Amino acid sequence: MDAIFTAENLIALLTLTSLEVVLGIDNIVFIAILASRLPPEKQQRARKLGIAVAVGSRLMLVFCITWIMGLKTELFSVLGHGFSGKDLILLVGGLFLIGKATYEIHHKMEGDEHAATSVAVKATMGAILMQIALIDIVFSLDSVITAVGMVEHISIMAAAII
Repeated sequence: MDAIFTAENLIALLTLTSLEVVLGIDNIVFIAILASRLPPEKQQRARKLGIAVAVGSRLMLVFCITWIMGLKTELFSVLGHGFSGKDLILLVGGLFLIGKATYEIHHKMEGDEHAATSVAVKATMGAILMQIALIDIVFSLDSVITAVGMVEHISIMAAAII
């Protein structure tokens, strides 16, 4: 336990905490956008639950990232480039992020005019929270991978996230 409270680990904790704050801003923006799709009386609750889901998914990623980083075995090759499990996870996550961001930006740009000409779909709290969790996982990969590379103790990574 004393090994956790070293100068090196405290500096790592401060660095990771700063990184989480900076990289977490995009999560807050998406949580606000997604929560705005709910009726006004549910938006505040959705934002709070969304942040809790985002923190939980980041903590889950910290525990799973070691496994993901270990998927280095080449599964197949395309045009001389080998693909591992890690490559596929990062590729699918990146494509999801691009698609979701494009959809959300298009939705915000079209606004009420687009809503009047299309069938209105009501967002549910569960659907919003699921989207928040998925988006947070994609947004978090870079900071979680950095955390795993910087620090040996999962407790320090978890403290920085929280």
